[in-house]
Amino acid sequence: MSDRERDWDFYLRTVSNSARDSSFANDPASDPSLLHAVKKLCDFCRQEEKSSEDLVARVYPHINKLFQRSTASLSQPTSPNGILLLVILQFFLDFGEVVLHDADPSLRTFFRSCLSREFADPVVAAATLDFLNVNKNKLLFSFPNLLPQFFPLLLKLIAWNGEKLEKAFLKVFPGLVSPGSFLPLFPSLVDLPILVVALEKVERSSGSLIGSSIASIQKSAAPEMLLALMDEAYTGSTIGDGGGDSESEESSTIDVADPVFLELLKDENDGLAERHWTSPGVAAVLQAATNSPQSDRLKQILNITPRLLDMYFTIALRDANNSLICALIPILMARNSTLFPDKNYMYEVRRRLLEFMLASFQRSPDFIALLKKPIVDRLG
Repeated sequence: MSDRERDWDFYLRTVSNSARDSSFANDPASDPSLLHAVKKLCDFCRQEEKSSEDLVARVYPHINKLFQRSTASLSQPTSPNGILLLVILQFFLDFGEVVLHDADPSLRTFFRSCLSREFADPVVAAATLDFLNVNKNKLLFSFPNLLPQFFPLLLKLIAWNGEKLEKAFLKVFPGLVSPGSFLPLFPSLVDLPILVVALEKVERSSGSLIGSSIASIQKSAAPEMLLALMDEAYTGSTIGDGGGDSESEESSTIDVADPVFLELLKDENDGLAERHWTSPGVAAVLQAATNSPQSDRLKQILNITPRLLDMYFTIALRDANNSLICALIPILMARNSTLFPDKNYMYEVRRRLLEFMLASFQRSPDFIALLKKPIVDRLG
């Protein structure tokens, strides 16, 4: 037996044992040798041209079982699973046709079960964007609805991790835009600063965001538990204690069931939702943000968001049809007066809104007649 064959058998045995061994059943990623073994097996499958399909067929059942075990363990992880799952997903994308594996359910499971819990981990966030960029063409062609569906979750990557991921995120960003995400994506972009404020508030009240699925709160079957969890997240009080922490004066004015916060913290695109910026909860958070020193994370997103809007409007003028742009303009008009209260941010965003609307009217003058009522309402 050659050294190469011995290595193959060793790595395959490692993955096979981890996939079925009860000691790793709760969290396969806790085995430090496992990630290395999976990577090596994937390399073997790519390098062996003549026997590649046979190798893929041999390793696939073990890797698929390992993926299922890893995602099942995410509710109580002892270590991040994201890197391991991304390596397995790459295997599914590279060799799915050989073993007739549809990667779509696996990709969606990764977003819902893993990334929703680990978006705040900088290593997992960076690796996710690298994975999306490497497979950009394949994802857009084979799974065109995937990124548009999960754009709220992907926005959390840039909101939480900031400028160090901006370059990679900008490469992924065009894939987030589709006819179904075009309209709801705009308010989510403009509201990135308040998303940062909301996430930071959850972290201060409930600890690290890594390992807990924030968006799952709003899917609770019991309304009472929803209120209790949101109360704990936003006020720091535990269920039933009626108390608060040192921030209680600020937090006690927040409506814990405010739909705007549930809308901000969601992971998936469920259409265009009205955001009631006059609600007491939002007003309290904006007032608190205005009166408090800005965090580094907030400062970064205030700088990043106008650049994301530049790309969004460029894509809009290039790819969006007239119906979508005509529907977008009233939203721009409405949001012009409801922006995060930072002087420079408001200036930069309003300048871009105005430039886009002027470009749209110049390209399609008939918009003026079609949008006469919202224009008159705003002027009046």
